[in-house]
Amino acid sequence: MKRFIPVLLATLVATGGAYAQSINIGPRGVEVDPRSPRDRAIERDIRREERARERARYDRTRDRRDCRTVTTIRETRRGEVRSTERVCD
Repeated sequence: MKRFIPVLLATLVATGGAYAQSINIGPRGVEVDPRSPRDRAIERDIRREERARERARYDRTRDRRDCRTVTTIRETRRGEVRSTERVCD
């Protein structure tokens, strides 16, 4: 007991300057997150916006599957005129 108290006090003094906003225990072990709640909220919003952009991009490409490209070739006095048109059913 006499040795335990000085070791405990030394540990508290040594770690007194360090702070953590979040301590997590998970499958990768103990994680200390020194970010403030505001920083975490900002990063969460950024990730949410990125997911929304990815979802919108996926929806745009998914909608293109029902479309086809129609190429028309017309003969004029000066030669062939090609025009392409995207037709969605």
